[in-house]
Amino acid sequence: MAKKMKTIDGNTAAAHVAYAMSDVAAIYPITPSTPMGETADEWAAQGRMNIFGQRLNVKQLQSEAGAAGAVHGALAAGALTTTFTASQGLFLMIPNMYKISGELLPGVFHVSARAIAGHALSIFGDHADVMAVRQSGFALLCSNSVQEVMDLALVSHLSAIKGRVPFLHFFDGFRTSHEIQKIEMIEYEKMASLADFEAIDAFRKRGMNPEHPTVRGTAQNPDIYFQGREAANTYYLSIPETVKEYMKKVGDLTGRRYRLFDYVGDPEAERVVVAMGSSCETIEEVVNRLK
Repeated sequence: MAKKMKTIDGNTAAAHVAYAMSDVAAIYPITPSTPMGETADEWAAQGRMNIFGQRLNVKQLQSEAGAAGAVHGALAAGALTTTFTASQGLFLMIPNMYKISGELLPGVFHVSARAIAGHALSIFGDHADVMAVRQSGFALLCSNSVQEVMDLALVSHLSAIKGRVPFLHFFDGFRTSHEIQKIEMIEYEKMASLADFEAIDAFRKRGMNPEHPTVRGTAQNPDIYFQGREAANTYYLSIPETVKEYMKKVGDLTGRRYRLFDYVGDPEAERVVVAMGSSCETIEEVVNRLK
C-alpha cells in the first residue's frame, strides 16, 4: 500500500492526532499554538469524524485558565479531552494540571514551547514554559521534527489512555510548530487499531454519573493525603514501559523507530551533547559528518 504523504506544519500534525483521539477540545488562542485549535475547529465545522465516529466537540473559553478548567471537567465526566497552548497560557493551566494528574485523568496538552515573558515579551521558541510545569504530575514527551510531532502525539494519547497519567506533548514554537515538511500521515483507522478500547471504556465508566455517585474534591489530613499521593506512584513507575510499548507499536505501524532516549555517535565518545527539540536533527547530522 502506498504511503500517504502530505505537506503540513507541526501544528497541523499535532491537531491531526489530537482530533482523532479526543472527544472534546477546550481551546484558547496564544502564539504559536493558535493554529492547532483553529484547525481542529475548522475540521469539526466541516464534519470530520474522529476514531469514535463523531465530530470533535471544540469549545473556546474566556482564557487559558477557563480552557484548563473545561479540560478537567470534561475528563472527570468521562470524555477524552485535549487542549493546545504555550507560554503564559500554559502557566494559567497549572492549578488544573495538578488536579488532572492527581485524579489520574488521561488528558493530553499539546504545547508549542515558547519563551516566558520576563523583563520583556518574547513569542519565540524556548523551553521555559514546559520546564516550569515539570512538577505538575504530567508526563512530558518532546518531538524534534514535524514527522515526530505526528508520531509522538499518537504515542502521548495512547500512553495517557492506558497509563492513566496525563501527557504534555511539546515541540519548539515556530521552529517546529510552523515548519512545513512533507511527512507520512497516519490514517485514523490505523490510530484506532492501536487504541486500548478496554481502557477507554473503563475510563468512561469512571466518569461522573448521577446514577453512580462518588465523592470527589475532598479535603484530607496529611496522613490520608500522603497515602493517596503514594498510591499514584505505581502509575508513574509504569509509564516509561507504557511509552516504550506504544513507541514500538507506532514503530511497527510506520517503520519509524523511537526510544525514550536516542544515542547517536561513537560508542566510545569522550564528550556528548544532551539535547531535545528541533536542534537534534542538526546535531545528529554534524555528529555523523564528524565521524
